[in-house]
Parts: sequence; structure tokens; C-alpha cells
Amino acid sequence: MSKKVRVRFAPSPTGPLHIGGVRTALYNYLFAKQNNGDFILRIEDTDQNRYVEGAEKYIVDTLNWCGIPFDEGPGKDLGHGPYRQSERKLLYKKYADLLIKTGKAYYAFDSAESLDAHRKDHEKKGKTFIYNWHNRFKLNNSLSLSPEELERKLAKGDNYVVRFYTPQDEVLHLKDIIRGDIQIDTNILDDKVLFKSDGMPTYHLANIVDDHLMEISHVIRGEEWLPSLALHTQLYDAFGWEPPKFAHLPLIMKPEGKGKLSKRDGEKGGFPIFPLSWGDSVGYREAGYYPETVVNFLALLGWNPGTEQELFKLEELIKVFDIKKVHKAGARFDSEKTKWYNRHYLQEQEDKVLIKSFKAVLDEKLTDAEVFNPDLKNNDEYIASVISLIKERASFVLDFWELGSYFFHTPNSYNEKVVKKQWKENTPAILNKIFSLLDSLEDFSSSGLEETVKKWIGEEQLSFGHVMAPLRLIMVGDLKGPHLFDIMALVGKKETLKRISLALEKL
Repeated sequence: MSKKVRVRFAPSPTGPLHIGGVRTALYNYLFAKQNNGDFILRIEDTDQNRYVEGAEKYIVDTLNWCGIPFDEGPGKDLGHGPYRQSERKLLYKKYADLLIKTGKAYYAFDSAESLDAHRKDHEKKGKTFIYNWHNRFKLNNSLSLSPEELERKLAKGDNYVVRFYTPQDEVLHLKDIIRGDIQIDTNILDDKVLFKSDGMPTYHLANIVDDHLMEISHVIRGEEWLPSLALHTQLYDAFGWEPPKFAHLPLIMKPEGKGKLSKRDGEKGGFPIFPLSWGDSVGYREAGYYPETVVNFLALLGWNPGTEQELFKLEELIKVFDIKKVHKAGARFDSEKTKWYNRHYLQEQEDKVLIKSFKAVLDEKLTDAEVFNPDLKNNDEYIASVISLIKERASFVLDFWELGSYFFHTPNSYNEKVVKKQWKENTPAILNKIFSLLDSLEDFSSSGLEETVKKWIGEEQLSFGHVMAPLRLIMVGDLKGPHLFDIMALVGKKETLKRISLALEKL
């Protein structure tokens, strides 16, 4: 019987979660759900010096906002906890001791100063210092010390680290689901530190022990951990444990394609790189993106189903995601594409959701005194009508203000270029006649307005441009917006006439 699929997302709480980390979590989640498996959150906080208050909550909030909550983790212990490495530290010494006992690891007492001196000496000779088979028997460790000296040092409490004993003259045959077969010559590997004298393991030891004890079947993680695959595979072998299957995901690259996407790229390009806001960095949520957008665009950064389909709900992704189809090469980030996705998901939102969001924008942008009718800010029916006219052009709810602010306040300025081009000598006379025509109307519906005004233009033998462009300018303040007669009908007769009068006065 095959092992149950259990995957883990194991971030360090050292700050906000990068969007690349969210993609790693997403791929783990999709793989787990596709295989009726478990998605586990483990907080890797062995480096207490870099621990940042609030970072763990940020990680949990991000997963929940994206709709990819963990099955097991802090606060959800299903028998494999605790899920914070700092709460598991008593476990690790036993495993470090076991490796020493079986000759797979050793004590090293070298001071930072002596190792630095070795590095500098090698640099002078044009070489690179690597702590391994070349020199391990010449350095200050339990391989070069007599048993008596070793006992004395340990009894005295001298500072030490535990290093892995990397075998010499071997070729490792490693397997990766995405990258295939990988061969590594052990002679180029260093004897990595596994355990420190302060009682804390390094990432490498804690990671392997935790993955084993938590019965992790597949390790799906970022490409930056690929160089650690050789050590991790050897550690499984040293303990006599069956290793999980590994998959190393490609990097998310800068928009121009060279180098890993960074916070600076986001600042330069004006797009978020964190899922939620952190400090002065605006997150995707606060910038107006929907969680469906983030899940959709991240899923396709490094993977595609082999079809032309680009729009996927989470449930669809669970069905079609294939870890074997993840690309080896880095995926170029495209901020315009993320907006395209958001536009799609904005169109799918229910009216009540959009109304609530737009009301918040209106409260921020407008005082009651600025609204030509203060009741409109809380009139759901009116706001829904406005949204229906403008949302096709919007990527974010915040765009509703740019696209439709004139539905709430009377334009008090006009695009100067448009005025220069469209405001002719006879425009005031035409608008005075339009004013009288509109003032006499009983039917102020969009269709009624269109029929009446177009008929009048024909009777007056005027060009449509001479009438419609100035009329739009005074209603909107610019030559933009949806169907002109829809705008006039929605703001109403009184406000339409007021805007014509104001424009005649100002222009």
C-alpha cells in the first residue's frame, strides 16, 4: 500500500511572506488535496535571532485569505506536533547523538576566528576553503583528538558544533520530480553543521527529523533548497529512513526576466510582492486584488496544464494540477497579467460585495457636502446602477472612482485639451437650446433621452459631434464614460440641467 500523501509548508517567521512563498504553499496544497492528503504548516523558527513578532500570524492569515488553510499546524495538532521547531528542540539532540554514535557525524571545536584564518590563508593561495575530507583530520574536532582530549573538552563545556561526515569518492544519484536524475560527486561537498552547542539544530537536521516524524511523503519547496538535496538525502540514508520524494520549484523572476523577484522590483514597478500589507508595503489584499486572482496567477507562474486555458478556480486547479508539469526554468512575473486576472474576478463578484467595497471608497473620497445628493452615498440601488455601467472597464474597485466619480459629484473642472477642441463659438447657443429641450421632457429615461436628442439634432441639421462631445464634457468633465444618455438618466433631470448651467457659466 502506498504511503499517504502528506506535504508541508515550512516558512521561517522572519518577516512577511514573499509571493514566491505563497506559490510554494499553493502547490503543496493543490498536490495534497488532489491526492486526498494532508497539508501541514510547520514554523521553522530555530534561528531565534531572526524571529519577527507577528510573522507567524501573517503566514496563517495569508493561507486563510488565499483559501488554502492548513490541515495540521499550530493550533491544529493531529498527533504530529508541536509544529514550531523552537518547541521541538529537545528532540533534536537525540538524533545528533545517534549520528555521532554511528560515525555519521562528529564534534567540531573550531572557533570562528580559526576558521576565518583558514579561509583567508586559502584565498591567498587562490583556493577555496571547504571543511571536508581534504582537511577534517587536521582541524580541531573529534576525528583528530584523542578520546581523552575529547572527553575533557565535552566535560569542560567547550563550544562545539556537530558536523555531518560526508563520505569521500562517492557519486550520489538523486531524484527530483521536476528536474529528473541528478548526480553529485561527494568530494565537492562540505561537512555541514547539523547541531550547535546552544542546543539548537541547524535547518538541515531539524528539517529531516521533522519531515520523518511528521511522516512527510513529498517535499515540495523552492529551487534555492536544491543545493541541500545531497545532504538531506544522505541524512535519510544515515538514519536508515525512507526519504520523501522531492520537487524543487522554479524561481519567480523579475518582470524583465533576469534575477529573482524582489521587494525592490515591486517598489519600482508599482505592484505588490507580499500577499498582505506589512509595514509600509501594500499587499495584494489591500491593493484590491481578490484571493482568486492571486491563486490563479500564482498557479500559472511555473506551471500550465498544457492547454490554452488561463482562468482556473481553486477547485479546478485541484483537479488538473500536475507537479510533473512544473517547469524547470524560472517564471517571469507579469504585473499587467495579474491585473487582467483581477478584472475577470471583479466581473464575477456579487453586486452586494461590490456595493459594500465601493461605499468604503466613496466614504474615503467624498464628504457629504461634495455629493450633489448626499443620500446617494448610501443608496444601494443607485450605486449598483453606477457599478453596472462602469465595471467592465475596471480592474479594481478603486477604479470605480476614477471611472465614475461624476455620478456622485458635479464636475467643477473640465479637461482643457477637450475644451479647446470641442467648445466652439456656437456651443453655448446649442447648449441653451438643449437645456430648454431637456427641461420640457417628462420621460428622462436613457432611451427617451436618446430618441428626443437625436431627433432634435436631425431637425436642427447639426452634426452629432457638435452636440454630443460638449454635452459629455459638461456631464463628465472629460470625453470618457459609458453611454451618455445612461449617465444623464441616472444622475437625473435636475442634476443634468444644473451641469449645463454651470458649464455655460464657467466656459
